[in-house]
Amino acid sequence: MLLRPITFLTLATLSLPLAAETLKHTLANGMTVIIKEDKRAPVAVSRLWYRVGSIDEQPGKTGLSHALEHMMFKGTQSVPAGEFSRRIAALGGQDNAYTSRDSTVYVTDIAVRNLPEVLKLEADRMANLNFSDRDFANEMNVIKEERRMRSEDDPGGKLWENLNLAAYRLPNLRAPVIGYRADLDQLTAADLRDWYRRWYAPNNATLIIVGDVNARQTLKTVEQHFGSLPKSTIGSRNQLEDSGSQAAESTSEALTAQPLFALAWQVPSLKKMDEKMPYALDVLSDILSGDSSSRFDKNLIRGQEKALGINVSYDLLSRETPLLTISGLPAAGTDTRELVALVHQEIADIAKNGVSRQELQRIRRRSEAQEIYARDSMTHQAALIGMLEANGFSYRDEAEIRRRLAAVTAAEVQAAARLLQAEKQTLAIVNPRPGTPPQQAAPATPADLNPVDATN
Repeated sequence: MLLRPITFLTLATLSLPLAAETLKHTLANGMTVIIKEDKRAPVAVSRLWYRVGSIDEQPGKTGLSHALEHMMFKGTQSVPAGEFSRRIAALGGQDNAYTSRDSTVYVTDIAVRNLPEVLKLEADRMANLNFSDRDFANEMNVIKEERRMRSEDDPGGKLWENLNLAAYRLPNLRAPVIGYRADLDQLTAADLRDWYRRWYAPNNATLIIVGDVNARQTLKTVEQHFGSLPKSTIGSRNQLEDSGSQAAESTSEALTAQPLFALAWQVPSLKKMDEKMPYALDVLSDILSGDSSSRFDKNLIRGQEKALGINVSYDLLSRETPLLTISGLPAAGTDTRELVALVHQEIADIAKNGVSRQELQRIRRRSEAQEIYARDSMTHQAALIGMLEANGFSYRDEAEIRRRLAAVTAAEVQAAARLLQAEKQTLAIVNPRPGTPPQQAAPATPADLNPVDATN
């Protein structure tokens, strides 16, 4: 969904000083640098995006991108293991990282006077990562436990992993970000070092800085720390176009007090600015779910009281073949397949009768309000820049994408609904494990309905 936090937020500068500048520059070694001035507080956020994630991995080597993200905190010759985060904390900052299906991102929020030290540290680990075999072995135990907690023992994690397994044919699209357990058992320190040499290079990276900076002076600092790093030859990438939606079903069990389900369809993402269907799918997802006035909330949660929660997820921007997913928690006394049928009825109503002018107007007003609120967040500004740039667009395209979303017609939304045919759906269901004592069964929550597509 375009306006959901982190996925796609605003770059609008209407509330910023007129002199604020956004500068984009490509270093001689191929690294993209985008620096956006925001003078309202003496802080800066740094986001270093590497264009590699789980969809770039091969069968038998899943989980490499996420495991390498962990190892990036394990030291260089000049910065020992654990020292990176300690130094950031000593400077009053916060740091983190996450791996998604298509990117690995390193996050630092810092007082602007200390930004040069952050850039120095990031440049060092881009070129000089030097983790030991012992650190690798210890961290792999942490990752395996993370997988157990997030995928194997968690109803939501199991739901989304099984959905991707059923929805895609290509193995690199089916695999979870954290990797399969059998693959994690076989990964070696050499595998991670090879993965690092292949993908962690300036010409596969975008550095985004938003904050109380002078853009041109900051670019000189970036050049000082990153400009001498050598570019690398980025090899061929995996195929990312799957062979189309397939009718499939997955049913599994977990220690949960109630069932949960997810429906999915392979749909197009935005590749060219003038495409119609991706914008319509984005608006359709917001009409179906997103606030108390959406169709699912009004008709199935509050109206018929058949669901405890229903969520729709769609990524307008994506390197891969994306899924539009609808996930839900049946209310007490409601059979899971009954709720699935009711979901299809709501979609069929839009496919047959369309949507009202009032519904479209509600989506536009909500979009405008969220855009205004998002201007106060440097974090969200940086997230949007990264999302656009990582998916083949420019940060300058934000206004035009918003204009085209606002211009989506009722007929286009109706056409989008007609794509979501029952005979092309993938359905995943997680049921309570038979015989589970009530005190051991964790209740499913709305958080379980959020796709697990990134992990720290």
